[in-house]
Amino acid sequence: MLDEKNMKREVFDETEDWKDITEEEEETGLPENDEEWEEDEEVWDPELLIRCDSLVKIYKSEDVEVMALQGLDLEIKKGELMAVIGKSGSGKSTLMNMIGGLERPSAGKLYIDGKDLFSLTDSEMVEYRNRTVGFVWQKSSRNLVPYMTAIENIEVPMYFTGKTPGEMREKAMELLEKVGMLHKKDSYPGQMSGGEQQRVAIAVALANEPVILLADEPTGAVDSKTSNRIQDLFRTLNKELGITIIIVTHDVSLANKVGRVVMISDGKISTEKIMKEEYQRAINLLDGESVNANESHEEYSVLDKARRLQLNEEILAAAGIDSNKVKVQVVDDKVVITKE
Repeated sequence: MLDEKNMKREVFDETEDWKDITEEEEETGLPENDEEWEEDEEVWDPELLIRCDSLVKIYKSEDVEVMALQGLDLEIKKGELMAVIGKSGSGKSTLMNMIGGLERPSAGKLYIDGKDLFSLTDSEMVEYRNRTVGFVWQKSSRNLVPYMTAIENIEVPMYFTGKTPGEMREKAMELLEKVGMLHKKDSYPGQMSGGEQQRVAIAVALANEPVILLADEPTGAVDSKTSNRIQDLFRTLNKELGITIIIVTHDVSLANKVGRVVMISDGKISTEKIMKEEYQRAINLLDGESVNANESHEEYSVLDKARRLQLNEEILAAAGIDSNKVKVQVVDDKVVITKE
């Protein structure tokens, strides 16, 4: 039977760390720094809010399997205003549902502020959806109760929070003012325009002061002028409340008003666009107006954990690449991809 010292030697031989042990450590059988042989728990970045780690989601229907997410990796910082963009079927709505705690992955993990979301119990998950996440859906029927007024709709999420009726009414009035809908407090959804309904829906989503606001195609059913106003409202709320806002859409024009745009293709992150500082300063001076998106963002392609690169159709077409084989060369410290 091995003694303690030889057992430790065996462990270090396997990890190739034994060769770095000093003579003093050889005598005691222990390394000077425990980190050399014992892996500590990962330290969570305090600025990080969400981390998706190799998320996979497979939907099964009879004999057909559809892979919506294929090992997706993504990090989102606290207080970010960002958009997740992709074509229909790209996996963007599946990602939003997972962050919202509405779906579980087939594989992979999702961490919220350092905690594994899907290790929560059912009751903890309900609490998470009620207190941590706010939802704004494209269809007003999912956001608002048709037989309740605007102010009554906002009060609904607060019924089980312990607030008194007076406190609920005060909070609802405050939110209506924040979204510019105080004048419609006694109106029913059917008496409001599509843009007005969405503004009230945003107020409903903010009722319990969530950490994350998820918006699924929030401008999909309104005209461009109303869309710009809703986008400006998201920017204002993000700035004033410090809330993390994730907008899921196929509308590329949303890139005009958000700090980061993540593009999903075939269940993975393909590219990211980061807003330039000078452009950010320019749009901060605008109110409800569309701005020219040319040169607004710096675009980056994203390597996955296996160091694979995904090229979108536009890039391939611009390069005249129409086959599945390319030449990859390093020229003057640059990676050059050309057709075969």
